[in-house]
Amino acid sequence: MKASSKTLPAELPEDPAALRNMVASLLDEKRGWADEKQTLADENRRLQRHADWLLEQLNIQFAKRFGRSSEKSAPGQLGLFDEAEEIDASTPEEEESPGEETASVAPKSKPKPKGRKPLPEWLPRKDVVHELPESERICALDGSVLTEIGREQTELLDIIPAKFQVIRHIHVKYGCPCCRRGVKSAPKANRPLPKALATAALLAHVAVSKYADGMPLYRQGAILTRAGFDFSRTTLANWMIRAGILVQPLINLMRDQLLAYDVIQMDETTVQVLKENGKPASSNSYMWVQKGGPVEGRIILFDYDASRSGLVPKALLADYEGYLQTDGYDGYLAVAADPGIVHVGCFAHARRKFDEAVKALGKRKKGKPGQAGRGLALIRKLYVIEKELRTAKADAETRFETRRARAGPILAELKAWMEETQPKVPPKSALGMALGYLAGQWSRLIRYLDDGRLEIDNNGVENAIRPFVVGRKGWLFSDSVRGVNSSANLYSLIETAKANGLEPFACLRHIFTELPLARTVDDFERLLPGNIAPAVLSAD
Repeated sequence: MKASSKTLPAELPEDPAALRNMVASLLDEKRGWADEKQTLADENRRLQRHADWLLEQLNIQFAKRFGRSSEKSAPGQLGLFDEAEEIDASTPEEEESPGEETASVAPKSKPKPKGRKPLPEWLPRKDVVHELPESERICALDGSVLTEIGREQTELLDIIPAKFQVIRHIHVKYGCPCCRRGVKSAPKANRPLPKALATAALLAHVAVSKYADGMPLYRQGAILTRAGFDFSRTTLANWMIRAGILVQPLINLMRDQLLAYDVIQMDETTVQVLKENGKPASSNSYMWVQKGGPVEGRIILFDYDASRSGLVPKALLADYEGYLQTDGYDGYLAVAADPGIVHVGCFAHARRKFDEAVKALGKRKKGKPGQAGRGLALIRKLYVIEKELRTAKADAETRFETRRARAGPILAELKAWMEETQPKVPPKSALGMALGYLAGQWSRLIRYLDDGRLEIDNNGVENAIRPFVVGRKGWLFSDSVRGVNSSANLYSLIETAKANGLEPFACLRHIFTELPLARTVDDFERLLPGNIAPAVLSAD
C-alpha cells in the first residue's frame, strides 16, 4: 500500500469551510487506499487461483508421465470415507472386461497355484523316447538284465515356423479323338481375388497380422522377402483394398442387424489419410466405431469419415430408434436430439475426471484426497455393483432390479453431494471440471438404470477401438480413401469375430474361401461372424 502523498499542515485552518475541505480530502484518500487494498487482494486471489491451477496441471502431467497409467489407487488412499475402505480400485483398463471394479468385501479369489501351468491338451504331441543302449542295461552288482520299471515324462513347447507352399490347380482337358472338335475341362476354381497369387489363407494371414496384431505391411513384406518371396508393400496393400471391397456385402448386412437392435454404443478416434481431396496430408480424419447387437450376435462396425461433425453419426444412425451410449462429446447431441433415440452417458469418463482431480493434489496431500476422493469413492461403489453382476452372469432383468435397489441410493447421494459441493469449488480447477462434467451429463449418466441391457459406461466400444489405436502406432497412416475404407471393413469383421468368440484368422479364411461361392442373401448371411459356429472353423 502506498504512503500518503499529502502531509498534515502544522496548524489546522480556522476557516470552517477549509477545515471541511481538508477532512473530505483525507476521507477520499482513505477510500482510495481501501479501494487499492481491495484491488490488490482481488489480484492476489486471482494469482493464487492461477497458481493452484498450474500446480494441479503439473501434478496431473507428473502422474501421467511417472505414475501409473491406470486409475488404481493405493490402498487406503481414499480412507477418509467409509465406503473407500471397502473398495479395491481396480479399473477396466486392467481387466479383459470393461467398466467394472472389484470389492474387497467380495469373496477373495483363490490364490493362483504356484509352478508351471500344464500345456494345453489340444496341442499335438510328438514323443521322443530316450533309452539306455542295450550294453548298459546290465546290473553293475549281479550282472542281471535290467527291466523297465517306469517312465519319467517332461513336456517342452516347440514351434514350427510359418510354412509356405504352392497350390497348383491343374485342369485336365478332354477332347474327342474322332472329330477333334471341342475341348472340355473342369471349371476353374473360384478365388477370392481373381488374378492374385494369394489364397484365402494368405489373405487372412496378412489381414489379421495388420489389423489384429498391428504389424504394418512393410514389415510383413520384409518377412516374406526373407522367406524368398518378392511381394512389395504395394502388392500387399492392393490385396487388402480388394479384400475390403470383397466383404462389403457382409458389412451391409451387419449394418442392417446393428440398426435393428435397440442398444448401440458409439465412439470415434483419429486416422490420418495422405491422399484426401481438400485436406492436407497432415490433417486428421476420423474412424467412427459402433457396437451393438444381442449378446449371442455382437456386431462392431468401423466407418471412416473426413469429418468429426455431428452430421456423421446422424447419417450413420439414420432411421435408428433405441438407446445410444456415448461419451460427452457434443458431436453426438444432434443425433441424440432425435425423438426416437435415448442418449446414455458414460460413467467411466466421469470417474476419470475425479481420478485426475485426486492426482492433481499431488504428493503434498497424499492420503488426503479431499472432496475429489469423496466423489471418486461414490462412483466406485457403483462399479462394485457392476462387478458383482458380471461375476454372477446376471441377466438383464436381474441387472435392472439390482441397480434400482442398490445403485439408486448411491446415485442420490452422489447427486446431493455434487449439488452441495459444486458452488464452493472454482470451476476451472480439476475438481471443478470433474463436477461440471458430472452435472452436465447427469441426466444421461443415470439412464443405465432404465434397462438391464445397458452398461454403466462406454468402455465396450472403447475396447473395440484399442486394436486400431495400437495398430496406428505401427502403420501411422492410410495412403488413400479407398485404403482406409477397406481397412474399416476388415477391422469390422475381425473385431466382430473376436466379440463372438471366434479366432480371427480361421474366421477370415472361412469367409474368403466361401464368399466367391455366395449367390443369395442366405449365402451371405451364413458368412456373418455371428452366424458361424466354431465347429465350422475347426472343420476347415
